[in-house]
Amino acid sequence: MSNQPQHREGGHHRRGRFGGRLRGYFLAGVLITAPIVITFYISWLLIRWVDSKITPLLPDAYNPENYLPFAIPGLGLVIIILFLTFVGWATAGLLGRLWTRISESVLAQMPVIRNIYGAVKQIIETILQQQSNAFRQVVLFEYPRRGSWALGFITGQTQGEVQNLTADDVVNVFLPTTPNPTSGYLLFLPRRELVVLDMTVEEGIKMVISGGIVTPPDRRSREDREIKKVAASSGDLKTIPPASTEQTIEDGGNPREKHSA
Repeated sequence: MSNQPQHREGGHHRRGRFGGRLRGYFLAGVLITAPIVITFYISWLLIRWVDSKITPLLPDAYNPENYLPFAIPGLGLVIIILFLTFVGWATAGLLGRLWTRISESVLAQMPVIRNIYGAVKQIIETILQQQSNAFRQVVLFEYPRRGSWALGFITGQTQGEVQNLTADDVVNVFLPTTPNPTSGYLLFLPRRELVVLDMTVEEGIKMVISGGIVTPPDRRSREDREIKKVAASSGDLKTIPPASTEQTIEDGGNPREKHSA
């Protein structure tokens, strides 16, 4: 009789451990399969959307779906890739460059269209150029109030009227929104108020998309970790000590730090 309670407690303990293992296995399976399934699902939706827009434009005589009992997934995407490749090849020649200049001159005469075309062309050229880095560095800055920090990306040195009207050395910083980093705000911030981070742009984007769940590790040395670049928030006192560390932001390069003696 006295051994029955102990036997029951042991059975409950084993069942609890077994249930905990099952939950662990289930969560591990979700972590492994969920990113793969979601990626394939989004890609499938994108392919179907492209097919629904491009495939109906094909003449019936050249549409293979009219001869097959099933639809060909990705046909519209293949057509777009071939079309863009052909356009790039055609415009590389003399006639192509002439046609480009004529079409751009026509668009430049349209009051509203010329502004849209010029802005879109400049953005696409900036993003697609091989030597261009749309996002150059990841920075930390106070936003929207003192003591509250936001993660942003440097897009370049401020120029033109904005810089000429400002006494500070101003930098263009893009503040993305979570979980969609393609939308956000363009801020012009003084260079001295930015804390340059060592994480890569890809790591910063992952951190923004995940809402801080995916946090990159601190790869700095132990000595660098002990140096506090940001002071504790206290009233109107500055949170970025100006004398301890001098940060330089280079166009397309990595931040360098010069420690004062």
